[in-house]
Amino acid sequence: MLLASSASFGLLLAAPGPAEAGSNLVVNPGFESVRGSDAMPTCWAKSGWGDNDATITTTDQAHSGTRALSLSITRRVDGDRKALMVEDSSCAPNVTPSHQYDLSLWYKSTTPDASITVFRHDVKAGWQYWTDLKTLPVSAAYTRASVRTPVVPPGTDQITWGVSVHGTGTVTTDDYDMQDATQPTTGAACSAGEACTRGSWAVMPFKNPVRSMHSVVLHNGKVLLVAGSGNDPAMFKAGTFTSAVYDPKTGAMRTIPTPVDMFCAGHVQLSDGRVLIMSGNKDYPAADGSHGYEGFKDSYVFDPASETYIRTNDMNEGHWYPSATILGNGDVISFGGLKEDSTGSVTAEKFSHQQQKWLPRGEVNQTWSYWGLYPSMILMQDGRLFYSGSHVFGDGTPGTGASVYDYDANRITDVPGLQDKDHRDQSMSVLLPPAQDQRVLTMGGGQVNTNPEASRLTDIIDLKAPDPRYTPGPLLPQGTVDQGQGPKPQTGGQGKMYVSAVLMPDGKVLETGGGLHDRADPVYEASMFDPATNTFRGGLATDPIPRTYHSSAFLLPDGRVMAVGDNPGNGTFNDNISVYTPPYLYKGARPQITSVANNKWQYASTQRITVDRPVVKAELIRPAAVTHSSDPNQRFVDLPMTVGTDGTTIDLNVTSNPNLAPPGWYMLFAVDADGVPSVASWVHLGGPEALAAPMVHDFAGKPGHEAKGPGKERGSHPVPAQIAGCDRHYGAANVCVPTAFPKSVPPTTAGRCAWLKSHDYRDLRLNGRDDPLRLDPDRNGRACG
Repeated sequence: MLLASSASFGLLLAAPGPAEAGSNLVVNPGFESVRGSDAMPTCWAKSGWGDNDATITTTDQAHSGTRALSLSITRRVDGDRKALMVEDSSCAPNVTPSHQYDLSLWYKSTTPDASITVFRHDVKAGWQYWTDLKTLPVSAAYTRASVRTPVVPPGTDQITWGVSVHGTGTVTTDDYDMQDATQPTTGAACSAGEACTRGSWAVMPFKNPVRSMHSVVLHNGKVLLVAGSGNDPAMFKAGTFTSAVYDPKTGAMRTIPTPVDMFCAGHVQLSDGRVLIMSGNKDYPAADGSHGYEGFKDSYVFDPASETYIRTNDMNEGHWYPSATILGNGDVISFGGLKEDSTGSVTAEKFSHQQQKWLPRGEVNQTWSYWGLYPSMILMQDGRLFYSGSHVFGDGTPGTGASVYDYDANRITDVPGLQDKDHRDQSMSVLLPPAQDQRVLTMGGGQVNTNPEASRLTDIIDLKAPDPRYTPGPLLPQGTVDQGQGPKPQTGGQGKMYVSAVLMPDGKVLETGGGLHDRADPVYEASMFDPATNTFRGGLATDPIPRTYHSSAFLLPDGRVMAVGDNPGNGTFNDNISVYTPPYLYKGARPQITSVANNKWQYASTQRITVDRPVVKAELIRPAAVTHSSDPNQRFVDLPMTVGTDGTTIDLNVTSNPNLAPPGWYMLFAVDADGVPSVASWVHLGGPEALAAPMVHDFAGKPGHEAKGPGKERGSHPVPAQIAGCDRHYGAANVCVPTAFPKSVPPTTAGRCAWLKSHDYRDLRLNGRDDPLRLDPDRNGRACG
């Protein structure tokens, strides 16, 4: 089978109960017609991949009639075997884009490792794997399995489906059925004016008590806001480090004692709901340029129950600006950042879920690669890591700027296609909804050291493809930019860096905030990206507060989006909090999840919920842990539904693959036909099934670039002290006079000083005698005096 590009969700249509009385779209559903050549049923075929021994044949152990289809695996090292409908126009059921279909079959099974698998035919790209819908539990007697597909993606005219087996045992199936389960949407009316299509922002009547640069949504619905010293050298010198916990339900804000300077640390949600926070700021850059920012080894977990920090063992070395990615077994892996001596760290670190500690360097695979600062490392469905090319400060990695890292094999394979890869500093990458589609979108970016205008470029990659490569996406929509003289329309190729992107419950991606230059020139623009059509819908309401460096935007459990922070180069910090109400919350009453039978979910399980009225989609969204346009763990996991006859009792089918949905707490949303989400219920995903063999397909198996093994062992990577794009000859440590001014600024004392004045730089002293930007021609020790 061709495992090529992917499908995503558009807005689903209304959900009746299972369609029993319609026309069955399956050809030869009971296998009564058999081909003469190989005794396989007409319109059915064998397929699969990997190292295993299997037989697929007809049998007389039928549920009805005289034949059934039996699939047995007797030996398996890896891969699967499939019995699916033939990928042929005369055999594959025809489907209509934007419709949903109820699929059912009768089966008996001796293995827990079996799933209903669906392929789709794209009119341009041909046949490609779509998704796995439901794990089939072991059953000695025939039992009926039914499940509803997601909305059929645009450009799809046919699907095939059947059973995949990825463990030893036998599955026998019979009496397949496929019915169109689609009804028109209700077309809910909206009377909120522009907010019906643009949404609305509100600036909260209270201020953020801390200069938060890190935002983590906790599984109790509260938000952890971490500042550390908040990029304030006076706070650092005084040893005053701060955090706060915000409760969106009550508006209460509680400050939290913070043991060390967690300014520019890494963080990730652990599987038990605590927050692992690694490294932070050991020291600010020296005015004489002898060293840059320095990281430390310290690591803590934040406990949402006690709202306290608890120290873990140390990392092997410092990592200022590290990555943090949770793996399918609950371990955390971290790369990059700056060491204690402000050189670049080439040491990979792993936090063991089982041992609850950072492992010694010798127990962690090392490539001795320098991945940069906050490298975006996204977990793939087979356990490999995708480095998307999004990072902070300076150029991308050597080569193509993006790669796949196989930790177990300890090999790196470059991935081509990322546009302008050395100008993707402060871009953002997201695993698009749903995670099953394995597509990543990378947006915007710049380059702090050369300081050009930020980019409008976006790139999309399908990690299901045999040879994954980025392809150009649509340009970012343009808004207005404030370059010190008030907002003016963007023109030409002007885009933005410091981009925030938020996965929304309706399956779209909110893109908001950003700036045109390094720590300057905020852009007021917001758009919604639709993964189903690969298009942006611009013209959304914009946050009235500038959101550039050290800003964050993230999804709240009630379906709104919260935004905090802005730290311009002049050293100020914006402590206003904004909240965005999306258009879907202006469409009338919201569906409600009235019960969740069990909030402790296991992989490959079926979980029952009830809702107050029919819904068409349910998903898990991993809560945010975001900083510096980086949250590689953000993901939206589809939950295929089996809908009861009442339309409000729903069984949700949970993936068997913990790499798609790493263990931990998730927000469970149910979404109605008009795209209106419920308030989230919290569920915990985990259990012993996370250690079993998941359903994994053979993706990215034929890359065009050759895999590279570890490089030569080394202690660090040289990094210039001015990596942050700031000339430290001027002002305090938290003031960032650009190393390179925007091209529109004349390279003269008057031109540069005029730009600094228009951006509210004040009282810039000269640090030492050197004046590389010629800002102190009077030699009085004051820049632009």
